[in-house]
Amino acid sequence: MKRMKWWQFCILAMLVSACSTPFCNAPGGLCASGPAITSAVTAPAAVTPAAPSASTLTAAAPEPEPEAAQTFAVQLPPPAPPASASAAYISVPPAGNHTDSNTGASSGPPLRIALLLPLQAEALAQAAAAVRDGVQAAWEREPDSISITTIATTDVAQDVLYSYAHAVQQYDVVIGPLSRAAVSTLAESVLVTKPTIVLNYPEGHGGALPTLMLAMGLSLEDQARQLARRALQDGVTASASIISTTTPWQRRVAGAFADQWQDDGKVANIEELGTPEGELGEAEILQWYARLRTERPGLLFSAMGAEQTRHLLAVLADADASEPDPVLPRLRLYGTSALNNGTALPALNGLRLLDMPWRLQPDHAAVMSYPHTAGALGPDLERLYALGIDAYRVARAISRQPDGTIRLDGVTGQLSVEFGRGPARFERREAVAEFRDGQPQVLTP
Repeated sequence: MKRMKWWQFCILAMLVSACSTPFCNAPGGLCASGPAITSAVTAPAAVTPAAPSASTLTAAAPEPEPEAAQTFAVQLPPPAPPASASAAYISVPPAGNHTDSNTGASSGPPLRIALLLPLQAEALAQAAAAVRDGVQAAWEREPDSISITTIATTDVAQDVLYSYAHAVQQYDVVIGPLSRAAVSTLAESVLVTKPTIVLNYPEGHGGALPTLMLAMGLSLEDQARQLARRALQDGVTASASIISTTTPWQRRVAGAFADQWQDDGKVANIEELGTPEGELGEAEILQWYARLRTERPGLLFSAMGAEQTRHLLAVLADADASEPDPVLPRLRLYGTSALNNGTALPALNGLRLLDMPWRLQPDHAAVMSYPHTAGALGPDLERLYALGIDAYRVARAISRQPDGTIRLDGVTGQLSVEFGRGPARFERREAVAEFRDGQPQVLTP
């Protein structure tokens, strides 16, 4: 494809619109900056700071709800960045056409990858660093003839677009951006002219994306839909009771499970419990327990986090103890990876969930191939580290097979990629596990 000149980018950029919806794919976990900001952004310049180790990271803080989306025009830069800096460029030297000690084989033409991450956004810097370190770990194992340049941005939509416009002029593949807001903004733009692997899903998750954009984020909504299909395979045919609080990410997860369950012709009832802060009162749980005794569903799906679900099931178990016809034994229990927080949870015994091999299967062949971080990142950042590994592997595979179907046994799941033949498609199938003795144990297919 012939490169676009800088003045063509300027014309196209006037059509760009910004979306400011955040993502929150895990409780207390990772959220994008809310509002779209229209302040001017100075041009980026090259610097080479030392990258911090992933072992120094701690869990990212939750973000507030977004303001209304705003629309603005973005003036894009000329091809060469001037001297003042707004985005930091951190280069990993190319391996070059040589025989590497890890692979023992010579590679083909050099591939230049740009890693576009919000390392300058306070709320997302730790999440971005985890992804960056995962990409680095995968590159060190399979460097081939690949160079990686990390472009550190804020999470301001205009800044992301500005930096992305430079990246597609200078690099062959772009990995990023990370937040839902930034991905939404880029998906609505006309800038995607090189293979681009975004690490989240745009708001709405299901609309058409630019042909060269592949979305491979971590989605609890996708897990909920997979679990609804899994429950049917497990022989559950009765109605489903779906439990959530009013927390936005939980509502999205509950809605995804209900939609899939109803698409298969089954009855689904969503029950929202708790306060806006997510606290569950025992009296409220007992009122719902009384309805369960009347409705007699066959399935209970928790869209909540680990501690909320533990508390809920503990109250139900206590209520069952005084009843001749207990409720819990006749319920099949399901939940997402939000329940796998690394602590023992005996109250969840019997509950089935999905999670990635990186968190469930230390003896998995792909998982054993990559180093784990030296420090404790917490489950959310560990998953993002694994996402970085698989994002690099997908980028590498696309560069070698630019059109067709790619299948990878990834550290985040079984990956299937359709690229280069119309709109890109991505599917991840994660491992099914069941809580036993307080810990999730992988089930055989």
